[in-house]
Amino acid sequence: MIDFSAAEIAELCNGRLSAGTDPHIRIDVAQVATDSRDAAAGSLYVAKAGEHADGHDFVAAAFDAGAVLALAERDVPRPSETAGAGEPFPTVVVADAVLAMGLLAAEVVRRIRAHSPLTVIGITGSAGKTTTKDLLAGILAPLGATMAPVGSYNGEVGVPLTVFRAVESTRYLVIEMGATKIGHINYLANLVKPDIGVVLCVGSAHAGEFGSIDNIAQAKGELVAALPAGGTAILNFDDSRVRAMAARATAPVTWFTSADTAESGTTESGTTESDTTGAGAVQARKVRTTAGHPEFELSFPGDAGSYPVKSRLLGLHHVANLLAAAAAAHAAGAAPAQIAASLNTQGAASRYRMELTERPDGVTVLNDAYNANPESMRAALRTLAELGDGGRRRTWAVLGEMLELGDDSVLEHDAVGRVAVRLNISRLVVVGAPARSMHVGAVMEGSWGEESMFVPDADAAFTVLERELAPGDVVLVKSSNGAGLRFLGDRLLEHPIALAAGGTSTPTIPPTPGERTNQA
Repeated sequence: MIDFSAAEIAELCNGRLSAGTDPHIRIDVAQVATDSRDAAAGSLYVAKAGEHADGHDFVAAAFDAGAVLALAERDVPRPSETAGAGEPFPTVVVADAVLAMGLLAAEVVRRIRAHSPLTVIGITGSAGKTTTKDLLAGILAPLGATMAPVGSYNGEVGVPLTVFRAVESTRYLVIEMGATKIGHINYLANLVKPDIGVVLCVGSAHAGEFGSIDNIAQAKGELVAALPAGGTAILNFDDSRVRAMAARATAPVTWFTSADTAESGTTESGTTESDTTGAGAVQARKVRTTAGHPEFELSFPGDAGSYPVKSRLLGLHHVANLLAAAAAAHAAGAAPAQIAASLNTQGAASRYRMELTERPDGVTVLNDAYNANPESMRAALRTLAELGDGGRRRTWAVLGEMLELGDDSVLEHDAVGRVAVRLNISRLVVVGAPARSMHVGAVMEGSWGEESMFVPDADAAFTVLERELAPGDVVLVKSSNGAGLRFLGDRLLEHPIALAAGGTSTPTIPPTPGERTNQA
């Protein structure tokens, strides 16, 4: 347990105690809550302004649930109907509650390092962060106490919440780092001071917020620049923008790659791999898929062995994530044989990431709707095409909006529709007006009849699928998180089960909850 007194929190966060607050109240940081519904006995409730609500409005609810201290931006008086009416709840009052969480998290990391050895691994990239952190945590857990984010906690709120779950004996702290602006990753890196930094890829996700892909590369490279000289940068050799980040590193660079060109060690600048790293590459050779699952021979720099990997993940695009996890684990001290053995046993650990389920009636549902960008859409469609087994199974792509693409949104959605046609996807169902250009692109590419259709919402898509799905069909459901199609994927699984149990009602799609901690 790592705990702080109210007075210590106030000092660390440059805050003050509200009138009447006991400075000796102690808080276990594992009990920090940013949602009043998560507060429990002994909690510190962080009252922050959200997209849809102000946390200060729920301070009373948090204390009713057992919170003993609030971290807030103003005093909040007790309601008139309660004891001590008008007096402020026990509070550490700060200028910015989210920044205060960061200061507290930085102190937690400092205390752990002072207590015992700690290796912090930061992971960023436009796609694959959550899968890679899950894989890495799975490899490291047998080697020592490992803490990794729940789901995709990767922003200025999610990273501190991950840190708060660590304890003094934590040996490995895996941090997923997202951003919506330049400077965000630098801020997160300054909080946790990673020893190892992993950059997976640079894509067009959130290009609308960043302004350009080059700005996204600039933001992701902040992790590389923040690493100490004694650390290790793990970079994707197969992504030219990531490869260029080696110039920003003071730490040694280890590449990961499935490209044959890496064996020659030549970069675009004409320098050799030994010129830029001296560390070589973690490499996948003989890459292939079997029933959609990637397989390859894994090799490590300085090790003459070759280790077969037959992943339980689905999709060729996961090769990069598997390699990144392997390279980071190797840098953290894991043995090659142990890394390969772990990769062979791990499947998807977080929901809505290429989540494959067989329905009782023989329909296969592939729910990959946690997030979406043009690159991940293409990767998911390629996997769907492979699962179609050369046309022997009918394939359905149920696709919704890709958010935050800016001025390129219409063109990018159009291009995805065309890719679906080129891959011979049997049926394309485009959901929601913002994604309609996918349907237009498919028609322009040569889709005819009902091969592609546009529907206004998830309910309409469900009606089509309920009517037309047949045993043997494979259905991909994919959209950005905010479009909510992951719940349509769940509904496709619930419906036949309800019928099998004798039910007659149709489940409704729950509303999309606010996503407060997930970033690019």
